[in-house]
Amino acid sequence: SEGYTTPLSYPNYTLVWQDEFDGNNLNTADWNFEIGTGNGGWGNNELQYYLEENTSVANGVLTIEAKQQSFGGSSYTSSRLTTENKQAFQYGRIDIRAALPEGQGIWPALWMLGESFATSGWPRCGEIDIMEMVGGTTTADRGDGIVHGTAHWEDDNTGMRAQFGDLNKLPSGSFSDEFHVFSIIWDDQKIEWYRDDIKYHTLDITPSELSEFNQKFFFIFNVAVGGNWPGSPDNTTEFPQKMYVDYVRVFQ
Repeated sequence: SEGYTTPLSYPNYTLVWQDEFDGNNLNTADWNFEIGTGNGGWGNNELQYYLEENTSVANGVLTIEAKQQSFGGSSYTSSRLTTENKQAFQYGRIDIRAALPEGQGIWPALWMLGESFATSGWPRCGEIDIMEMVGGTTTADRGDGIVHGTAHWEDDNTGMRAQFGDLNKLPSGSFSDEFHVFSIIWDDQKIEWYRDDIKYHTLDITPSELSEFNQKFFFIFNVAVGGNWPGSPDNTTEFPQKMYVDYVRVFQ
């Protein structure tokens, strides 16, 4: 578990929820497994079939494993976890320490949806992507050493999705080499994105257009394979690929 780490306390903040992934099982009082291929490959033409079996907890770490495995008509399996209806938070500092998978077509994400998702749907519910990575050969905006922080919401004028994001690139190496900490600091004014305490993106949420971000949000952790953004795996992609999460902590 080499790599960057963050403290268990910050001045003027209280730790209100954490999962350190101790023990040998996922705490299903906090987490749900989403199963299957969703609606249209989870809305992105993704190629994986999500299963509970691709998640494990051991040695203080949550592991989500993407495999090249035929299941239910899909060529790949993986896992997708949510805290919907179990843990949701409005504002605060969120730290997630993780080591990422890599390779063409591999798309890990540590993200959040607004609690109103169940009633108003997406993108009206709002989405906060704390970390997304589109693996493979490094270009200007993708690769194993680049992560993205993005917010999505519904444009009040058009009813279409609007988004605003930026990226952060490691000086060298890839996010699979060691652990890094992906964070947001969120209040009623703005959301800021950090990688290892380096701020790389800010969104002003004071306009009424961005009212989506003034509600509680729940977590989603997943590793997708393929889809509109990453494209499909190719002969350079090695399987299995694993995302390791050491902790998630919410401070308010």
